[in-house]
Amino acid sequence: MEEKAAKKKLWIQEQQALKQRLVCSDSFPWVVPEKFGYDCEGKGEIKLKYIGGMDLSFVKEDETVACSALVVIDAATMATVYEDLEIVSLDMPYIPGFLAFRESPALLSLLARMKSSRPEIFPQLLMVDGNGVLHPRGFGLASHLGVLADVPTLGIAKSLFEVDGLSEREVKRSARNSLLRAGDAMDLVGRSGKVWGSALRSTGECVNPVFVSTGHRISLETGVEIVRKLCKFRVPEPVRLADKKSREYLRVNGYTKS
Repeated sequence: MEEKAAKKKLWIQEQQALKQRLVCSDSFPWVVPEKFGYDCEGKGEIKLKYIGGMDLSFVKEDETVACSALVVIDAATMATVYEDLEIVSLDMPYIPGFLAFRESPALLSLLARMKSSRPEIFPQLLMVDGNGVLHPRGFGLASHLGVLADVPTLGIAKSLFEVDGLSEREVKRSARNSLLRAGDAMDLVGRSGKVWGSALRSTGECVNPVFVSTGHRISLETGVEIVRKLCKFRVPEPVRLADKKSREYLRVNGYTKS
């Protein structure tokens, strides 16, 4: 117990140090097109075109074994232009609030490999299956990755990290009452008055929202605008594809039965 407490203390110190470099406003050279499509090739300006999604899928029978995935799509066509998947061994258990220390090394390895091999299509924006500033210490996996990789990053989560008095049950109830159409969103305002992220209704069929939070170098407003444009299903395509491909990779390679 003492060793675990000491480790947590060191992790908190590292999070606080990295958080000093966190940028929660738009800090990038590209613009977001009004509509993703072939107009992404605008004249005289750099437009958002390559968007990455990252995720880890775990073997149910052995949660020390996972498949890390990086998928990059061309926003103009929604086609996958790059994917990299790797089986990794994780000896650290999941501890709420410290997910980055379990998952970020494997994900950073994929980013470094792509930056070396395919820099011309390296993602201008990353969407991570996890949270950004929607976190007890305001520095979740998406923020951790974004700062270390120095890439604009968004956190995309299917369940709500309950911080500052936010309740998933209450948020979902409010979402059902106020998010009536695809693209509707509402701020996640904590008891302190702080806006931690946004609940977004992805499609007309999806009653349960997806939870978007700033990771690094992008504002919540811009992040929600982009996520709206990329949802064919509940989760935006880059993250959905990373999840799907990592699960398939485990199955095809005999790590899971289904």
